[in-house]
Amino acid sequence: MPQLVLASTSKYRKGLLDRLGIPFDMVSPGVDETPQADETPTDLALRLARQKALAVAEDHPESVIIGSDQVASFDGKSLSKPLTRDKALAQLKMLSGKSVEFHSALCVYTASAGKAQVELETTIVHFKTLTEQEILSYIEKEPSFDCVGAFKSESLGICLCERIENNDPTALVGLPLIRLSRMLKQAGIDIL
Repeated sequence: MPQLVLASTSKYRKGLLDRLGIPFDMVSPGVDETPQADETPTDLALRLARQKALAVAEDHPESVIIGSDQVASFDGKSLSKPLTRDKALAQLKMLSGKSVEFHSALCVYTASAGKAQVELETTIVHFKTLTEQEILSYIEKEPSFDCVGAFKSESLGICLCERIENNDPTALVGLPLIRLSRMLKQAGIDIL
């Protein structure tokens, strides 16, 4: 079985990939994630997933590399990680009662064959109408400043949601394992 490399340093993606019980290495792809002019959120996610895998492949020519990226869109525009308390507060106020699309892109690149599988999984999160006190309470209990949308669906942030539409519950965390499992099998990596 070829060596598997995750082109990421995300603790969230690592935790998800660990669930498959297969050995892998993690390598920072060092890719500039700045959107290009007029690039849609889905195009951005797909481009970055591919670029991350290809960047890591240069130093791992016999490996299968997983590149992944997630871009959230609200009213057709990309959202960014809030990074600060004030921006998280503003982001959650803006999303209260609204819906957000989270586009999780995957690229599984078989370096030895020069073959890339690139796919997208979209999750729609419908937020409850939130009071300012609920938002403040959430931010105090679970400061999710490193997460787009300023919430973590895998923990307390689920209480902010009215409903979630998706085909894979892991997609919202940033690495759609159902789709990834199929892609890895096509790349010659058996999980079961």
